[in-house]
Amino acid sequence: RGLDVEPRRAFRSSPSDFETLHVDARVAVLSKPAGLLSVPGKEETDSVLERLRARHPGAMLVHRLDLDTSGVLLAALDLGTYRALQAQWHQVEKRYVAWLDGEVEGERGTITLPLRVDLEQRPRQLVDFVHGRDAVTDFQVLERRDGRTRVAFFPRTGRTHQLRVHAAHRDGLHAPIVGDRLYGACGPGERLMLHAEALTFTHPETAERLTFRAAAPF
Repeated sequence: RGLDVEPRRAFRSSPSDFETLHVDARVAVLSKPAGLLSVPGKEETDSVLERLRARHPGAMLVHRLDLDTSGVLLAALDLGTYRALQAQWHQVEKRYVAWLDGEVEGERGTITLPLRVDLEQRPRQLVDFVHGRDAVTDFQVLERRDGRTRVAFFPRTGRTHQLRVHAAHRDGLHAPIVGDRLYGACGPGERLMLHAEALTFTHPETAERLTFRAAAPF
């Protein structure tokens, strides 16, 4: 009260559909566009999961990507496969690419900053060395251009907004991901420059080690 604020904007999911990178009797590997929810939200049911279940009624997402993040997403098509993939999740390898708003020092390293939800500003996350859960990210600098840095992220843990906080925090890379509405600055029409580029896992039926990639659109 007492403040002039912009009216609350109703959320509408992206009309763009996901791309199917692979599908068999047990798993589906998808490429999610930015702007499409991974799972239904409180005000919007349209999502990757809802669209996938229209084709495979028993499908379950093994993990999620933020609304504004694009890239490779893994789904199980039955409960047994879901449990098997969850059981091996600590062995799943993930590679993300991002443009950061700033010049990162060094060429590679590891960020270790524990995270917890900001109870007063959900869904924002906070670095908390007392109550936070362990969060570890390896990074490698790929390119520097016009005051920005392109990096590859290799998360060892999967906390909410982990890469976004580890990039932006002063004790992390101190350079927020370009287009980050929560932890940085976002210009009009500018998307979050974060993309899940590759995912490697062991197929629960064939025991084959598989890697799937989706090129970043930026």
